[in-house]
Amino acid sequence: MELSELRKNNELIDLFCNLAETPSPSLKEEKVSNWILEYCKSNKIPAEHDSYGNVYINIPATDTSRQSLLLSAHMDVIGDDSPVKTYLDGDLIRAQDRTLGGDDKAGVANALLLAKEVANSDIKHGGLELMFTRDEESGMSGIKHVDFSKLNSKYILVCDSDSLGQLEVSGASYTLVKIAVTSFKGGHSGIDIADKTRENAAKILADIIADIPQGVYHCEDGQVITSCNIGGIKAGDINVTNVINTYAEASYSIRSASRAVEEELKNLMRDVVDFCNQQFAGVAKAEITFEEHLPPFEKVDDEYIPILFETAAKKAGVNYKISSFHAGAETHIYAGKQNAHGETFAPYLVGLATVYNMHSKDEALDYKSMLKGHELIKAFFAAFNN
Repeated sequence: MELSELRKNNELIDLFCNLAETPSPSLKEEKVSNWILEYCKSNKIPAEHDSYGNVYINIPATDTSRQSLLLSAHMDVIGDDSPVKTYLDGDLIRAQDRTLGGDDKAGVANALLLAKEVANSDIKHGGLELMFTRDEESGMSGIKHVDFSKLNSKYILVCDSDSLGQLEVSGASYTLVKIAVTSFKGGHSGIDIADKTRENAAKILADIIADIPQGVYHCEDGQVITSCNIGGIKAGDINVTNVINTYAEASYSIRSASRAVEEELKNLMRDVVDFCNQQFAGVAKAEITFEEHLPPFEKVDDEYIPILFETAAKKAGVNYKISSFHAGAETHIYAGKQNAHGETFAPYLVGLATVYNMHSKDEALDYKSMLKGHELIKAFFAAFNN
């Protein structure tokens, strides 16, 4: 079957291809956001740009006794603004000689079609909000500029996972850690080697590194919750061996879906550095700094959304997996904010399509998985409003 024929026969496939064929690299999303607004205007969907150029859709409740739901996805993609020509390869939609943009236009397409269906029906619901953001791939500036106080929903599905049926209930933070060691006196490795007032900064740093955990630090139910990874070490000159080094540094990344466990790890690292400073007092000093670049997305206590998701997945005939992921997404930003009613958001990362080789010229979207994803989101919305 040709893709053109498939597009004629299926609105979701055509919607996705229209979005994918509108280039939208990070911070150059105007064409696709305007296309979305035109689509919404043609289909009686209330939509607008916010002050940063994100697209906000708010379909009013037909039953105010029920809760509203927010679906979120990002409009930008990895790739440039050159033309995108889609084609069909078996069950896969690809783009000719470039990235497809399945991340995250599959999420945008699925959410947008649901908005059309809800806006043009008489079903009873508590309201449906959609937020399509800019710049998720390069800096998350779009989500960071959202006016959260205008959002009514407590529960959020961020439609940005790369596998159909995934529901991620927590995600890891990213904290950059830097350790620097300064020795107060350097010297010649032959003449000064026996001087007790001189210590090699590279060796002190090596001792610190030996006492800091590397790799997985904490797991729950077989899933990584907290990890610590050394990124790089810098000390001296690899070709010079006759110098007692006076400076050395190392960088680490901490990823954690639990603030409590992350703090435990940070305190352990501080203790290692403090012990070093006690041991080499007056001779050298080590310093450790922590910079949080992305907050954790912690699991909420209630099981309401996972239970509904399981129910909807079974109804749609979708294999599902409820888990934690050891990376970052817009869920992390939502998790620390409050809605118009002062409620802290409860976000989840959900997969509504399967995308292969994401962010590469070999990227491909399994179109049948996207169709199943729409069955899943419709079943979820029905269960949410039951």
